[in-house]
Amino acid sequence: MNASADSPRAEASRQPSSGSPAVARPILLLGLGNDILTDDAIGLRVVRHLAGELHGHPHIEARATTEMGLALLDHVAGREKVLLVDAIQTGQVPPGSLLELDPTAWVNHTGRNPHFLGVGETLALGRQLGLPMPQQVKILAIEVADPFTLGTTLTPALQAALPHAIARARQVLEELMATGSGRFATDA
Repeated sequence: MNASADSPRAEASRQPSSGSPAVARPILLLGLGNDILTDDAIGLRVVRHLAGELHGHPHIEARATTEMGLALLDHVAGREKVLLVDAIQTGQVPPGSLLELDPTAWVNHTGRNPHFLGVGETLALGRQLGLPMPQQVKILAIEVADPFTLGTTLTPALQAALPHAIARARQVLEELMATGSGRFATDA
């Protein structure tokens, strides 16, 4: 896999050698999903809402993407900290429930998901390829009722859960910032 000169993978490979101080990249808030698959858009909606609040924040970069699988490497390579927000369908909790997962748990995830190569597998592959992968990854997964039907409206359970998911994503970002060089205001 060759990275184009402008891709995050190429940028990560140009980071200073171990003798030079590395410039910290902002925490990545990455929303995953598909705008036209009903509840699968929940991750996109959470991040798009927060992107407006966080615009210009020096320590957080918000991105929403419909890409999946290997394309995620372009977003996460070279990052130190990442918060992923995505839909999940386990059938074990009510729709709208928030699940906070470890990326290794995502590798063994048995629930239904329209993404072909999961987040955990993608991170593991990036490490095997020698790419600089995030040291800290948090996954906020929202249990969905219907991630497969074509439509642009969330189901009522997901619409009701959206404000709580946005608030929890905000809290997780604060936690990620606090584990670094200090706490930063989200309106900075």
